[in-house]
Amino acid sequence: MSNTSLSPLPSSDRVDVAARLRDALLGASFTADGLLDLLGAPAYAALARSETVPALRATRGDTPLETLVRLFLLQQPVPHARVTDVLPVEECLDSGWLTRVGADEIAATVDVRPYGGPGGEDWFIVSDLGCAVGGAGGIGSRDEGVVLGVGGASTTLAGITVRMPVASALDLGTGSGIQALHAAQHATRVTATDLNPRALHITALTLALSGAPAADLREGSLFEPVGDKTYDLIVSNPPFVISPGARLTYRDGGMGGDDLCRTLVQQVGDRLNEGGYAQFLANWQHVEGEDWQDRLRSWVPRGCDAWIVQREVQDVTQYAELWLRDAGDHRGDPAEYQARYDAWLDEFEARKVKAVGFGWITLRRTSAAAPSVTVEEWPHPVEQPLGETVRAHFDRVDFLRAHDDAALLAGHFRLVAEVVQEQVGLPGAEDPEHVVLRQHRGMRRATKVDTVGAGFAGVCDGTLSAGRILDAIAQLVGEDPVLLRDRTPAQIRLLVEQGFLEPAV
Repeated sequence: MSNTSLSPLPSSDRVDVAARLRDALLGASFTADGLLDLLGAPAYAALARSETVPALRATRGDTPLETLVRLFLLQQPVPHARVTDVLPVEECLDSGWLTRVGADEIAATVDVRPYGGPGGEDWFIVSDLGCAVGGAGGIGSRDEGVVLGVGGASTTLAGITVRMPVASALDLGTGSGIQALHAAQHATRVTATDLNPRALHITALTLALSGAPAADLREGSLFEPVGDKTYDLIVSNPPFVISPGARLTYRDGGMGGDDLCRTLVQQVGDRLNEGGYAQFLANWQHVEGEDWQDRLRSWVPRGCDAWIVQREVQDVTQYAELWLRDAGDHRGDPAEYQARYDAWLDEFEARKVKAVGFGWITLRRTSAAAPSVTVEEWPHPVEQPLGETVRAHFDRVDFLRAHDDAALLAGHFRLVAEVVQEQVGLPGAEDPEHVVLRQHRGMRRATKVDTVGAGFAGVCDGTLSAGRILDAIAQLVGEDPVLLRDRTPAQIRLLVEQGFLEPAV
């Protein structure tokens, strides 16, 4: 279907009406906290599973908040008189936020979902009816031009993005505008692009209803709409799904295999200012006879440091089934479902793809002679938001690049907060088999260290230089201090690189 079959959208020019609507929503506690209080945790969680019955049962009263939940979240027609008590109805009807249905009822034209900002802000994400994650329509079959609300991928990207004051930010493939909304809090100028003009319209609505500054909205694919302009921050949750064809605009890249993600990464280097960050979510192919890490390293443009984290891997059958279900194909004609499944596997077989990885790609523009490229697999739980963790990673890259072993030994270090030591060994044994340092924040890494490494980390409080600490350890364990100084910098470097130790400034 084309975009012409989709419902009309509210006017994006009536900022005054959006402001009045926002005031009314906040006045009725139509916020993330307000919803949780009204619905209760079980019904609130059920909405995220696209189950609306608990929420319908919890909104059988006639309070203003119940009216708004039924109208905007559950997309139920509400009697005109009830809406009049809560919203500026005539202005909302005139500007297209609401529409008349039946004899005397009002319905919403878009899905409006409260969203809590990182600083406690009350924001609202606009999307097409039934297309908010957990919205009344679920995530089933959708018109190819629809604009979705906030999903797990959106919040993941928002959480890993480096947040610091910048002059310019670009949200590439903005969708409902959540990344642009976040960027508007710390960027002087925000540009948002999308191939789908409907997405740009909805982004304008999201920003206006959330009380955020308007963005520079541009239609087009990849970097075409912005030409050769450069930015301090570029973020993108692109249509990264690897599929045969591009049936669904909101998720399918339209290029063969993982070419869209590769192209995006390869082209972004020239659009970053010095020190600027580019952060993406992406899928990549695991090709028979090819190392997936080497594949991703080949994507990194010149002049950029990179940190690429693979969070998940699915074999091709799991991957095909996930996205066929996402589109609701499993609920349609079985023969058509099977044909689409076959086409997916044919495509993977032709490309010798055995699995698909998903993860995060962060690039930083650097003038360093030897950029740092880290590609790793980390499927374990992490603690969001990770923006500060990402920034700290690249700070450590700079530090290690500027310090050879002699400089490391002369340096002073501190053990990062909330790192604990675990000793593993047989009960009653005099010495542990190994010692593990474990983080309880950020990436929540764990790393094995020897007794020297554990002892070194344990006394790092910034007072003594690394060399003097090693000399003291050598005396305690009866080891040649020169040999200990020779073999330990590699372990210190690893502990700094992984964020267990930090330079004491």
